[in-house]
Amino acid sequence: MIEFFGQILSWFSSLFDHSLIELIGEYGSYFYIITFVWTFLEGETFVIFAGYAAHQGLLDYWVLVAAAWSGSFAGDQLWFYLGRRYGQRILARFPKMQGGVETALFLARKYNTVFILSFRFIYGIRNVSSFALGMSGLSWPRYLVLNFIAAGIWANSFAGAGYLFGELSEAVLGDMAKRFGLAMLVVFLVVAWLAVRMHKRQKAKAEAEGAAK
Repeated sequence: MIEFFGQILSWFSSLFDHSLIELIGEYGSYFYIITFVWTFLEGETFVIFAGYAAHQGLLDYWVLVAAAWSGSFAGDQLWFYLGRRYGQRILARFPKMQGGVETALFLARKYNTVFILSFRFIYGIRNVSSFALGMSGLSWPRYLVLNFIAAGIWANSFAGAGYLFGELSEAVLGDMAKRFGLAMLVVFLVVAWLAVRMHKRQKAKAEAEGAAK
């Protein structure tokens, strides 16, 4: 069984490791730009992958964190502006956002600063929280400062998770870490993504059944 698992990992590694490592090695500077754009939109999994690449020496960890930090910060500042300026019109155009916005507003009123610092880690409302905060009446300067701090916490957490994965894979696999590490990370991220998708579908189904009763 162990030998079979090793063969599967080796095959998976051959698909991803060398080509991706060579790609990052050759175009590493562009990955910082990609990181900024990706995190401007939303990119936890990409930052984890990039953190692992930083552990392998293919990217500079602190430049990576700076790119993820600034991208996440800029993206949420934009959503805050949209919520402040066009909140009700956007909700009227996209009513499915209403539930997430209401939840985010409730948590913002109840937990205030703690919520602003942590909403990036809350599954289900992360995408609408900055938009909701823009509608809440929160002042621009206060949100700007807290969002800057929160983006830094988020960037360090996910880049650090990828870097830590590299450390752990070396501790467990030793010299084989570079051969199998990226493949294992890709498998882990794919499984995590599938789990999230399944949870979303089950939640949507439960909500639909509840509305039908």
